[in-house]
Amino acid sequence: MTSRVLSRARLGTVLTFALAGMLCGIWVSRTPALAARFGLSDGSVGLAILVWGIGAIIAMQGLRGVIARAGSGAVLRVAAPATAVSMTLVALAPSWPLLLGAVAMFGMAFGLTDIGMNAQGSAVERSHGRPVMNAMHAGWCAGAISGGLLGALSASAGLSFGQTLFAGGVLALPASLTVGRTYLPDAAAPQAAGTRGRLPLVVYIVGGLAFAAFMMEGSIADWSGLYLSRELGAGEAVGALGYPLFEAAMLVGRLGGDRLRTRIGTRRLMTYAGLGTAVAVAVVVLAPTAKVALAGFVLTGLAICTVIPTTISVAGTVVPGRSAGAVAQVGAMGYGGLVLGPVVIGFLADVSSLRVGLGVAGVLGLLIAAGARYVPMRRLVAIAGEREPEREAVSLAA
Repeated sequence: MTSRVLSRARLGTVLTFALAGMLCGIWVSRTPALAARFGLSDGSVGLAILVWGIGAIIAMQGLRGVIARAGSGAVLRVAAPATAVSMTLVALAPSWPLLLGAVAMFGMAFGLTDIGMNAQGSAVERSHGRPVMNAMHAGWCAGAISGGLLGALSASAGLSFGQTLFAGGVLALPASLTVGRTYLPDAAAPQAAGTRGRLPLVVYIVGGLAFAAFMMEGSIADWSGLYLSRELGAGEAVGALGYPLFEAAMLVGRLGGDRLRTRIGTRRLMTYAGLGTAVAVAVVVLAPTAKVALAGFVLTGLAICTVIPTTISVAGTVVPGRSAGAVAQVGAMGYGGLVLGPVVIGFLADVSSLRVGLGVAGVLGLLIAAGARYVPMRRLVAIAGEREPEREAVSLAA
C-alpha cells in the first residue's frame, strides 16, 4: 500500500468523522426548536432524542455482523449518505408520528455511520502502525463545534428547525459521497472456527469503559447548561458556554492524544484520564461560581478526551480478524451510556440536586481508572509502540 493511498484514507476518515460531528452538532443545537414547530412539551422533545439514541443502538448492535462481513468501507459508502438523507426527512416530516419515524431512521443511519467510521479508523490505524484514533476523533470535535455554531447562526438568522436540518443534510450528502472513494478495504477475516459468535470477554470490558466515558460526555452535554444557570445563577448566555468549552477542550486534548499514548502507554493514559476526570468533575460540582465551573468543564474535557478513541482503538486490535465486529460492539455499549447517562442524572437531580447528579461523572472517572488495568497490552505493542512488557498482558484477550 502506497503512502499516498494511506494518506488519502486517513484524510477521508477524518473528514467522515467531521461530517458526522457536524450533523450531530446541528441536530443537538436545534433540537429545542422542535417544541416550537410542533407545540411539544419538554418530555416529548426528550422522547424524540431517546428515539434517536435507541435507533442508533439497535443499528449498531443488530447490524454488527453486516459490517463484519461487508467491511467498514462498504457500509460507510451507504450509511454516511443515508444519514444526510434521513436528516432531510426529519426536516420535512409534517406530523409528530412521521417525525418520530424519520428520527428513528436518522438514528439508525447515524449509528451505522458511527461504527463504520470507527472501524475504518481502526483499519487506517493498523495500516499506519501507530496510534491515530485520537486525531480521528478530533475531527468529530471540530465537526460538532462547527455544527453547533451553524445551528446557533441559523437560529439567530430566523431559520426554522426544518430549514436548518434540511440545509445540513443537503450540504453533507455530496461531501459524504466524495469521501467514500478514499476508504481502505478491511483486512480479510479468517474463516477458522471461532471467528463468529460471541466475542471474547475483553471486548465487553473495554465496552464497559466506553460506556462510562460516553455516559459522562452525554451528561455534560445535556446538563451543563442547566447546572450553570440553575445551580450557580448564571444567565442563559453563560450557561450555553459549558458544552462548547468542554467540546473545544476535548478537541485540543485529542490533537495530542496519540503522541501522549505512544509516550506513556495505553494503560497509564486511561488511568490518568480517569483520575483526572474525577478531579475535574469535583471542581465542577464544588464550584462556588459559574466561572470556576466553566474552568472545571474545560479540565473535564481535557481529562476525558482520550478515553473513547482509545477504547475504540483497543477494540480494533484485541480480536484479530474480527476488528469491525469488536468495534461495533464497543460502540454500541458506548452509545448505551450516552442514552442512559442524561436519564440517570435527571433522576438524581429530581430527588436531590444537579450537583449530586453530575457528581456521578466523577465516580465514572474513578471506574475508568480502575478498569484500565484490564486493558490488554500484548496486541497493542505493535500498533502503539508501547513499552509495557508483554508479561503485563491480560489473559482475557485469549
